[in-house]
Amino acid sequence: MFACPSSSQLDDFFSDSFYQKLTATYGDEAKQRAEKWRDVLIDNQSDSDWSKINKVNHFFNKSITYQDDILLWGKKDYWASPVETIGRGKGDCEDFAIAKYFTLTSLGVDENKLRLMYVRQLTVNQPHMVLIYFENPKDVPFVLDNFNPKVLLASKRRDLKPIYSFNAQGLWMAKAKGLGRKVKNSRGVSAWNNLVQRIEGGKMQTFASVN
Repeated sequence: MFACPSSSQLDDFFSDSFYQKLTATYGDEAKQRAEKWRDVLIDNQSDSDWSKINKVNHFFNKSITYQDDILLWGKKDYWASPVETIGRGKGDCEDFAIAKYFTLTSLGVDENKLRLMYVRQLTVNQPHMVLIYFENPKDVPFVLDNFNPKVLLASKRRDLKPIYSFNAQGLWMAKAKGLGRKVKNSRGVSAWNNLVQRIEGGKMQTFASVN
């Protein structure tokens, strides 16, 4: 996406050809979701970070239905671009977190305040991914989750056990408060880097085929 895109950049991205290809690949409902996504990007550029994270969290939780990768993509683990998630109208926890991350950075939220975090969902004892937001580096972060619609402090989410977090700047092992210990590599970060390269290589509008 773009870092705080201008109106002309958004117009270029959400072009007639974009909508035509989106509709041809995913159907008319995909165009409706994309138009609402564009509205989120246009209408909230000047809002506070707090307003942006709540509106983006609400938009994706309302617009996208959870479905695992095997059923959705026919693959055990597939990290969809935001366009693919909007197109299908479905995604797993990673797809929710990724779409929220890129939408928020496109709205001008500092990427250093955002991380994708792997956690264990203790209620069902399953691995899970959420997006976290730090107002300040030493603060307890807020959690944006596709299962819990409320944006809450991580200290209030006793159902989540943090494992590690990452963004474009690197990987951190989780601890109760603060940033945690930065480490070098992980399979999750490798998948993230591949997705970023795919998007930055001009494939943000890549439309994965429908099964």
